[in-house]
Amino acid sequence: MRKLFSMRILFLALLFLVPAASRAQVSLGVSVHVGPPALPAYEQPPCPVEGYLWTPGYWAYGHHGYYWVPGVWVAPPRVGVLWTPGYWGWNEGLYLFHAGYWGPHIGFYGGVNYGFGYNGAVGGEWRGGRFAYNTAVVNVNTTVIHNTYINKTVIVNNRTVNRTSFNGGPGGITERPTRAEMSARRESHIRPTAAQASHEHLASANRGNFASENHGKPATAAISRVNTREANQQARIAKGVSSGQLTPRETSHLESRESNINHEVHNDRAANGGKLTQQERAQVNHQQNNASKQIYDDKHNTKTDHAAQQHNAVVKSDHAQSEHPHH
Repeated sequence: MRKLFSMRILFLALLFLVPAASRAQVSLGVSVHVGPPALPAYEQPPCPVEGYLWTPGYWAYGHHGYYWVPGVWVAPPRVGVLWTPGYWGWNEGLYLFHAGYWGPHIGFYGGVNYGFGYNGAVGGEWRGGRFAYNTAVVNVNTTVIHNTYINKTVIVNNRTVNRTSFNGGPGGITERPTRAEMSARRESHIRPTAAQASHEHLASANRGNFASENHGKPATAAISRVNTREANQQARIAKGVSSGQLTPRETSHLESRESNINHEVHNDRAANGGKLTQQERAQVNHQQNNASKQIYDDKHNTKTDHAAQQHNAVVKSDHAQSEHPHH
């Protein structure tokens, strides 16, 4: 797959030509020749903390192709703002990513059916200094979070579920911005939070998130919050892969083990109103402890992925030459 990062350089150049007051409106992105895969089908985990807002999963792009950034509940940067998801748009033969942002109103996100309040429905609203959740649209445990309401009139019942993840171009979504969305685009925006940036970085380090590995069906399509134990376990696996300490066979086994634990947690929560019993928590903790030990053992045994080590050595060498071209 051919990669093209020239647009990113162009946007960075433009950033210094735009007045500081307007920089928040500039969307830095990356452009490629091949469109992203379809959105995977997944269930939304329950909101873990009152005040957290849902940010849907999306396909990002890295040096090894498209990778899935799981949907996650996050704390907004301040009261009163809503999240407008990023989206891929087609323009003159290239697919350009328009970064998401926080703002007073939800803007245009390509007409992509992200679901859970991002498919024409409304997942909630700010009422004073608290966010009220529409439980007809989003998954909230009402025994823990009480600031909720039900409004089924906002649900759009489409017979055909379109999982296309890009706007414009061959086979893309043809929807255009509404007047309200265009107005929202001109408002003052806030960039993704540090937690969101960390979440995307962790996703990029997990080989199992790449479409080339999961064929458009990531094992973990959504998580409850950033920096959970399962996310940290995935990060440890990813580091083992990049360093060559884990072989492909070891990696596959570890990722399958983590996926099974996450699936079990999801089923237990679904059966208990969105939470785990004390016994279930103890069982999950025991399983994660065993998985953690297995990750350590696999990373420190004599088996290594020599191909990965050689690749990393070449990358480091190229980087050193680029830093010191006169050597």
